Amino acid sequence: MSRLGHLGARLYRGEVGYDFVGKRKIWYGISILITITAILGLAVRGLVMGIEFKGGAVFTTPKTSVSVSQAESYAKSASGHDAIVQKLGNKGLRIQITDIDTAKSDQIKTALAKDLKVPAEDINADLVGPSWGDEIANKAWTGLIVFMILVVIYLAIAFEWRMALAALIALIHDLTITVGVYALVGFEVTPGTVIGLLTILGYSLYDTVVVFDGLKEGGKGITKQTRITYSEMANKSLNGTLVRSINTTVVALLPVAGLLFIGGGVLGAGMLNDISLSLFVGLAAGAYSSIFIATPLVADFKEREPQMQALKKRVLAKRAAAAAKGESDDEPQDAVEQAGEDAEDAAETAGAVVGQRRQPSRNNRGKRR
Repeated sequence: MSRLGHLGARLYRGEVGYDFVGKRKIWYGISILITITAILGLAVRGLVMGIEFKGGAVFTTPKTSVSVSQAESYAKSASGHDAIVQKLGNKGLRIQITDIDTAKSDQIKTALAKDLKVPAEDINADLVGPSWGDEIANKAWTGLIVFMILVVIYLAIAFEWRMALAALIALIHDLTITVGVYALVGFEVTPGTVIGLLTILGYSLYDTVVVFDGLKEGGKGITKQTRITYSEMANKSLNGTLVRSINTTVVALLPVAGLLFIGGGVLGAGMLNDISLSLFVGLAAGAYSSIFIATPLVADFKEREPQMQALKKRVLAKRAAAAAKGESDDEPQDAVEQAGEDAEDAAETAGAVVGQRRQPSRNNRGKRR
């Protein structure tokens, strides 16, 4: 078994662990700081909306030696508007200019062909109307709202309303961070970005539900014992699924990182940046929120219940009484676990002895024969 697998087994059995829930105020503070930074970036810099949402023209040129900065200058002088220029993998250029009509597009195409020293017929011009972008945006908002409502209803039925509320807060947290990163980095918001945002919601929810399932199982009959509180049970369940969450996140991030850094950065396929950045940031934020936000929030909500508060008082009172007597509240459980291990060792020893005894009997039968 690998070291990570061995660690995951020990985490699952509760032999080792990290107090995620106990240090939840630290995670809350970090999340609030990141969220405020994202909101400030969104308020100050704003989102760079793609041409699909604002309308305009996209000019795709063949291979040229003109740099991106020079092409931006040529496009601005030809159109009178700021232009967004991207270098393509075939050494061509993708030039986006907003707020222009068909007649203006033909003039810009002619001027670009002259400045870039390429034939005008080799420049491909595509006009995009703003109404199409508005339709996409409206459908995206509708899909997002419907998705959130269905998530809350499902989690409230499958688990409970406290878990549904915690999952909703975690999803909003992931969306806010992803949109804030887009504003800070300055990447364009395109339909690919919208698709990426909707995709990360499903992944973040999956990771959260895995942890919530452990909470649901661990919470059965928890008020009938006096050994652990709900927060301690939640932390143990979280540690039990920690390695699984890390593995699924890393496996999902690797291909997305390839799209973002290799496809968009090295090969120059700028259109890949639209969806890959939202996926990369959203997947990382989703894994973070399922561990550091959703589960601690559920513990906070549950600890407010009268029965959980009474359970916590009983557990602390029992531990205080055991400490006063110089005993450990975990000793009975440790003794049971040790007895189980001793029994397994005894069984293995007995099996070895029986095997040794059976072998001479077979040999004796052979001699008699």
